[in-house]
Amino acid sequence: MSPFKVLISDKLDARGAEILQAAAEVDNQPGITPDELLQVIGAYDALVVRGRTKVTAAVIEAGKNLKVVGRAGVGVDNIDLAAAQSGGVTVVNSPTATTIAVAEQTLAMMLGLIRHLPRADHAMKSGRWEKKALVGTELAGKILGVIGLGNIGAAVAQRAAAFGMQIIAFDPFFSGDEIRQRGAEPVELPEIYARADLITLHVPLTPKTRNLVDGQAFAQMKRGVRLVCTARGGVIDETALLSALEAGQVAGAALDVFAEEPPGLTALVAHPQVIAAPHLGAQTAEAQIRAAADIAGEVLAALKDESLRWKIV
Repeated sequence: MSPFKVLISDKLDARGAEILQAAAEVDNQPGITPDELLQVIGAYDALVVRGRTKVTAAVIEAGKNLKVVGRAGVGVDNIDLAAAQSGGVTVVNSPTATTIAVAEQTLAMMLGLIRHLPRADHAMKSGRWEKKALVGTELAGKILGVIGLGNIGAAVAQRAAAFGMQIIAFDPFFSGDEIRQRGAEPVELPEIYARADLITLHVPLTPKTRNLVDGQAFAQMKRGVRLVCTARGGVIDETALLSALEAGQVAGAALDVFAEEPPGLTALVAHPQVIAAPHLGAQTAEAQIRAAADIAGEVLAALKDESLRWKIV
């Protein structure tokens, strides 16, 4: 009998379970409810989640044998990190597995936004030929402001540079030299707002980044700026964004994430200058396999007290 019991509470690629099963007893319950999780978590040494499961302080407290929580993906805003730390529970993630997928999604949304592709497709499917009405713009020669130049932000910068864009970036966790090494000109946030033709966000959702881009930020931006967000819902003040769109301060926005998911058919989602997607950034077959394999290996390493690559707390 395996010495470890692992619960997978969200949908995870089969590769993750295969790796875990080599050294642990694995229960795969991707539809488990919050109440059911509270009832059973005490029997498990490890919990593997994606974004659906909320690992609250109550879950940590009920996990009497819980040693590690693994998040398949980057963001850990669905895990109470303070409760985990005080409860002696290790939290790990798989931050590099989805880098390519999210970076490519960002560029796809950026291109769709500036070339009006969703509107063109909708018109064609409605029997309309709206060639003259859908004049776009080019990425070449434009200034891209990157807020957050970690793995994903740097991957976006690299790809955007291939389109002939000038990259400026803000990230308080990197020095100016490090930002230059990642392919961008280091600037402060106000300069991004003042100079950028397009702005893309790649920051986690924390108390400091919640509503980071608010009404005051929109007022500082170049009129006609376009905004792309594949990071986390909540880093943009959606009410302020809607107002900026309606005023013409923001020419368009491409949003893969929302403060509340699913958001429903809100005025922001329905706005004609908004491209909305249902949090598809990491949704590629390749990324899902990598995320599952990476988190399975990291969870097993935590259970065996081995060195960890991606420990959060």
